[in-house]
Amino acid sequence: MHCVDTGRALRDILQQMMRPLLAILVILALAGPAQAALNVCNRTTHPVRLALARFDGAVWTSEGWWSLAPRQCAAVVPGKLIARYFYLYATDGGAGGWVGSRSFCVATNDKFSIPGRGDCAGRGYERKGFFEVDTGQAADYTQSISD
Repeated sequence: MHCVDTGRALRDILQQMMRPLLAILVILALAGPAQAALNVCNRTTHPVRLALARFDGAVWTSEGWWSLAPRQCAAVVPGKLIARYFYLYATDGGAGGWVGSRSFCVATNDKFSIPGRGDCAGRGYERKGFFEVDTGQAADYTQSISD
């Protein structure tokens, strides 16, 4: 009569089943958390410059410029999104532009961060019309600029 160690056999079966599960868990742990952000993608065939405006609960601030090559994306607000609405202005430097009805200040130099929305010209800035982006309160959102 043969004796079968059912405890050992069960342990061997469980170990074989656990190896793939453990490998998947290790891969997921190494991958890290998804990077949430407000991303803007240039889906055009020409470079664009992008400005962003947002409200922090106390002050409106406009920021820029992000230069996006054709088919390039950029995280303009890194991290989990807290606000629902953001405002964007984009230009191709020629006749093309992506504008809206919300006015904010922009500077002509490469980088700017301008607190407030009023008296742009009196403070040495240009006033531009930004379009609204409704993220629907998503933690991560991508807006495309397209022809």
